[in-house]
Amino acid sequence: MPSPLGHAIAGLAVHVVASRRRQELFDWRRVTLTVGAALCPDLDLLLRWVDGRNHHGGAMHGVGFAVLVAGLVAAWAFARGWPRPAPLGLAAGFAWSSHILLDYLNVDTHPPIGILALWPFSGAYYKFPWPIFLDIGRTLEWSTVLHNALAAAWEAALLVPLLAWAWRYRTRNIEGGPWREGSKAKP
Repeated sequence: MPSPLGHAIAGLAVHVVASRRRQELFDWRRVTLTVGAALCPDLDLLLRWVDGRNHHGGAMHGVGFAVLVAGLVAAWAFARGWPRPAPLGLAAGFAWSSHILLDYLNVDTHPPIGILALWPFSGAYYKFPWPIFLDIGRTLEWSTVLHNALAAAWEAALLVPLLAWAWRYRTRNIEGGPWREGSKAKP
């Protein structure tokens, strides 16, 4: 499982790409919802306190949950009168899916190995054969803390350029943005 830092960077990249207006790009509520959706699948780690079993990588790491979250966020935003609730729901669903993708691409050392990526369509656990991201330890031993810091730095090295690309793309193509060609406003 990648670190929360890696998942947050991926969720922020999804938010940036999904923003169509400058107000949306800098709306902290939209940022919070999208980045939060990228982080939430790991809440299944808390279920260990309920029954002592490892639930990480279960149904919350499946596309079914991503679709469910997209619908719930869109409905919630619509009920509150937010502008563009459907795209916000889609952004939340894609951010949730980014978590699934990153977990699929990492080293997994806690059984069951892999994730239920295609839940509810399949009960099989999926794992990428050539992991890109390091695992994150779940203890507070010094060696684990150092390993986790290295893993987070590796994630940042891989994902920050993706975020930078998303930012560059979006700020060049945003509606009402000061960066649009022909605009007299300075960035």
